[in-house]
Amino acid sequence: MIEALLYDKRANNQVACRLCAHFCLINRGERGRCGVRENRDGTLYSLVYGHTIARHVDPIEKKPLYHFYPGSRSFSIATPGCNMHCHWCQNAGISQVPRELKFPVGDAMAPEQVVVAAQQSGSRSIAYTYTEPTIFFEYSFDTARRAQEAGIANVYVSNGYMSAAVLDLIHPYLDAANIDLKSFRDPTYRKYAGARLQPVLDSLKRLHALDIWLEVTTLIIPGINDDAQELKELAEFIVTELGATTPWHVSRFYPQYRLDHLSPTPLATINQAVEIGRAAGLVHVYAGNLGVDNNTLCPGCGMTLIQRRGYDLKSNRIDRESCCPDCGQQIAGVGMGNRGK
Repeated sequence: MIEALLYDKRANNQVACRLCAHFCLINRGERGRCGVRENRDGTLYSLVYGHTIARHVDPIEKKPLYHFYPGSRSFSIATPGCNMHCHWCQNAGISQVPRELKFPVGDAMAPEQVVVAAQQSGSRSIAYTYTEPTIFFEYSFDTARRAQEAGIANVYVSNGYMSAAVLDLIHPYLDAANIDLKSFRDPTYRKYAGARLQPVLDSLKRLHALDIWLEVTTLIIPGINDDAQELKELAEFIVTELGATTPWHVSRFYPQYRLDHLSPTPLATINQAVEIGRAAGLVHVYAGNLGVDNNTLCPGCGMTLIQRRGYDLKSNRIDRESCCPDCGQQIAGVGMGNRGK
């Protein structure tokens, strides 16, 4: 347990957390909405620093990041907790533990141990993922600084509900992010995630302005965020505010957590979302959770440059300068000609 970053002390032993867009005002003896930051006698503490509830070596494509050192490994860690409570959360068993069981859990692993483990696994990056990296910011921040010194990249897989202050601190050490843009309607965010849309959009724009490689994921859920007009507006936002070469991953929903009564997303809906993204001007749109090929094509000549099957990269024809070998078109991303493991 360490003292938290980004908070202000107030009268009567209250503290004002500035970590995420909830901006919780926390009374003495209480916790913020994330359940892992506690006010003890007017000092805010992180309860999950150095405590991993999940650690795995994943293909970077699982994040999903398709345009960031494709084919490489990413040492992935999480602590308990989240600042949202999405009804469809696929990791509810670890993200909602502090909220539902009222105590944080996890195994001790110091930042320097994370970096050593990443090196030993041959990972090109460390991903802060599975739950929400914002709520274990102090841990990810200290780890990211050590990782950068060791030549290892840092990746956030996030809901985007962080404050500008978080991005101002982490951006010198953060190389890439995949942000889950859950919907383009504020009422959906409020009803199903306990959050708001605008802070997520603000984070996306700020990440782009800070020149951090960015990819966006939207889980398409029947009857909740699958309206064609909404998807069109979402895709147009990506094109206008983040750029046409920003990859958009549209993923199929499967029944889980509080939405286990719904049916999986029809394949036709996913295909429609892909076409909506392309019609809006997005160059790279990928269909996720389907178990099919998700190839990267050259936007210049249409050649298949990266061939994937699931999370496995089968081939990569992009040259070391991240260009198409046939027509010379530059392919957006970081380390696109990567041949690492």
